[in-house]
Amino acid sequence: MDAALLAEREAFKRKAMAVPTVENKKRKKEKDDSSSKKPSSGSFKAPKSSLSSKFGVGGSQYKFGVLAKIVRHMKHRHMEGEDHPLTLEEILDETNQLDVSGATKQWLALEALGNNPKIEMTEDHRFMFRPPFKIRNKKNLLNLLKKKDLNGEGGIMYDDVMESLPKAEKVVQLLTGDGKLIQVARPCDKKKVLFYYDHSADVEFDGEFIKQWRSVSVDGLDMSKIEDYLDKQGIRSMQDQGLKRVQQKRKRGGGNRKKRAPKDNEHLAHVLEDYSEMTAAKANK
Repeated sequence: MDAALLAEREAFKRKAMAVPTVENKKRKKEKDDSSSKKPSSGSFKAPKSSLSSKFGVGGSQYKFGVLAKIVRHMKHRHMEGEDHPLTLEEILDETNQLDVSGATKQWLALEALGNNPKIEMTEDHRFMFRPPFKIRNKKNLLNLLKKKDLNGEGGIMYDDVMESLPKAEKVVQLLTGDGKLIQVARPCDKKKVLFYYDHSADVEFDGEFIKQWRSVSVDGLDMSKIEDYLDKQGIRSMQDQGLKRVQQKRKRGGGNRKKRAPKDNEHLAHVLEDYSEMTAAKANK
């Protein structure tokens, strides 16, 4: 075939390929739609599987939600005076969570409840609330405070008592009113601390002693007379017991002073003698 015809044929093919067709437009549109659905580089969309594993049944968020509900319920039982332990099935029944999966139950029984600081597990694998202190009434609280005081351990936090003792606020107010404990607010955070009020150091005076004390009058007596009286009774005052104040002499600063020439002793003129002639005669010899 002629080379010119071949060149015309190739040019026709290129021209025909450049003309848009309906099929090409459809493909182009599908390509644009697919590119617009792609997430941008700044955004992230988690797959459905990861979301369901986190928030769905059996996910970490779900399991810890079940655990938190159990801890709140066990604390409420303790504050209501119910101290008997419960099995896991009984706890789930009282918290309306019987629909949890077997894996979640196993996690609660073997890991979560046993390692939780607010939950105590008995030897028969039952569970109960663990308060900061084992106190159930006013007498237990007073004995605990007294023991702390005798051992030099100070007081206990009011918040811990509120979490340990049912109707703690009423009990604390009664003991405070009876003068058996003292409430002190910490300066750093204003939280209350309870201390045992030890009355063993209190001294009781009878009416006669108080009457004699009030009858003594020192009006019109100066301190010297009072000290003389005390000295006669064998009681010495605390005078001269403090630190004595030492007075230091003030040093004069050395300034620029003018040198003065020595003055003749004119007032001794009638006593002085002249030895200049004797010195000259001695030198001639």
